Amino acid sequence: MQRRRRLIAACGVVAAVIVAASVAAATSSASSARPATTLKGTGSSFVFPLVSQWQANYKKADVSYNSTSSGTGIASISTRQVDFGASDAPMTPDEFSNCHGCVQIPWALSASSIMYNLNGVKNNLKITGPLIADIYLGTLTRWNDRRLTKLNPGVNLPNEKITPIFRSDASGTSYNVTDYLSRVSPAFKRRIGRGTQVNFPTGVGGKGSSGVSAVLKQTNGGIAYADIAYALKNHLNFFRVKNKSGKFAGPGLASIAAAASTVKRVPAGNEMHIVNPPKSKPIAYPICTFTYVIIPLKTSKAADLRAFVAWAITTGQTYGPKLKFVPIPKVVRQADVKSLKRIKS
Repeated sequence: MQRRRRLIAACGVVAAVIVAASVAAATSSASSARPATTLKGTGSSFVFPLVSQWQANYKKADVSYNSTSSGTGIASISTRQVDFGASDAPMTPDEFSNCHGCVQIPWALSASSIMYNLNGVKNNLKITGPLIADIYLGTLTRWNDRRLTKLNPGVNLPNEKITPIFRSDASGTSYNVTDYLSRVSPAFKRRIGRGTQVNFPTGVGGKGSSGVSAVLKQTNGGIAYADIAYALKNHLNFFRVKNKSGKFAGPGLASIAAAASTVKRVPAGNEMHIVNPPKSKPIAYPICTFTYVIIPLKTSKAADLRAFVAWAITTGQTYGPKLKFVPIPKVVRQADVKSLKRIKS
């Protein structure tokens, strides 16, 4: 009997050792399967819906991205608090200088929507650039203004106050919208101008794309701007905007691609403007933009950053269309590849 008990005990020990070894092997295997590198980034809330898809699907590194603002993205990479920044606004000469050797690479393409919240009024109202400018200048203040009703026959626009809503933080979306409005309204260019953070004479501010969307949802009669992905995600109405050919276009994939098709060559610094495209692009939406990743030219994570961005501008583009991000044109991708080669350890 004692011999039998000893045999059972011995078998139990062997089984425990086998189980422990199996757990250790599984843990070791899981550990080895995890990416060895973490790439930390911050910036543009505009590009966040697409970057979140990249985070979930890129396997060669853990990508940590904090959706803040374009201004924060530029500031954070300039002080090397992160491995990469993201901005919808191209960097200024001063920002390049303060970044102490950085390159900006266009890695995504979409559009800024002009959203509105007006009880009982359908989606896709029509508007023009000069009228958007007048709203943010504070000179167009009521929804039943004749200039709006004339564009939207058959729509009962109420005698409701228009409340302009804007980004309170340094925003690439603000840059895109003010870039457009400065091109179509001399008064807007003179009084407000183009920038990531401008002084609007009237209205209410919100932080981030999610912030302005939240304010808009709570404001009947409000008008705001954010990338089209946020408008769709939050079930917000948005305008069709009159383009240079006289057509009213919405921020759809074909209309964004039409605006981007105006790019025939990429300048040395990779800065591009595709707002207010010419009459030769009749379906183009007039408020489209590239958005940029910003990387130091010398970094200990050079190889990992090059690999991630190379994936983002190729395979990563396939995750964009459902979020209204159009794959970047071939000519831009080719310029990106050249820029990536400049990033060294």
